[in-house]
Amino acid sequence: MGIIPLDFLVSIPWFPEHGGKVDATNLTVQGGGPIPNAMVGLARLGVRTAVVAVVGDDLAGRLSIEQLKADRVDTQYMIVKKSKQSASAYGFIEPDGRRTIALHRPIFIEPRDLRLARYAAPRVLHLDGRDIDATVKMARWGQRAGATVTFDIGSVRNDVTPVLPFIDHLIVADAWAFPYTKERKVRPALEKLAAITGGTVVITEGIKGATGLENGWFLRHPAYRITVVDTTGAGDAFHVGYIYGLLNGADMAERLKLGNVVAALKCGVPGARGGMPTLARLRRFLKRPPEMYA
Repeated sequence: MGIIPLDFLVSIPWFPEHGGKVDATNLTVQGGGPIPNAMVGLARLGVRTAVVAVVGDDLAGRLSIEQLKADRVDTQYMIVKKSKQSASAYGFIEPDGRRTIALHRPIFIEPRDLRLARYAAPRVLHLDGRDIDATVKMARWGQRAGATVTFDIGSVRNDVTPVLPFIDHLIVADAWAFPYTKERKVRPALEKLAAITGGTVVITEGIKGATGLENGWFLRHPAYRITVVDTTGAGDAFHVGYIYGLLNGADMAERLKLGNVVAALKCGVPGARGGMPTLARLRRFLKRPPEMYA
């Protein structure tokens, strides 16, 4: 469960000065959101996935649902609110792959919107915490249903503290972990977060790779060197590889590796979903992976 904006992403030769203009070199329009992106990525790897998210009865909402269906993601639990505007995001991608995003989200999931009795019990429940009251309700339900609860957050926006005790695998970006824990280094930040959740914690750091803490053991895996086109959705892609490993009984080392692999493949293509690999492409990459960052 999570937000689902329709992404409008333009590639630009440089970022204009305040009040300036620039001609875009490419336009990508596709569904977005950390959880829907991850479910699309997992579906391409052969995993059965479903999304709980809210859209309006407008063109953006219809496109978001149609694109999920095109990737064989189950949309029967989507919430459609009449006379409401769907969320949308507007991104600018620079030549080095960095992106600047503006999100417009006038629509939200309330706890009363959830129809828990209708939902199939999942092996993994993946959440983003943007609608925190509904997120807590889903996390509690996931625990009762016997699901492994995973969580994604990339930046500090709203307070997600209430849901953290229900999370089994907290996989977050350094841009959130360091401000939240008031730490500047990965290990103490991991320790603080693990003390809150009681589960596994992973912090991603872009080209520095990812570091995890599980059962008292720290483990780091470097990122792969590739030609970066667009970093939009790199964190979402990491979750795809990590959860795929989790579903297949992989240990921490393999989960971190798979997360970095899928993130690297994604960054070679514009858009959050464009580079999400098929299982065949993932296996080809694993046979001859490129050099890693130190």
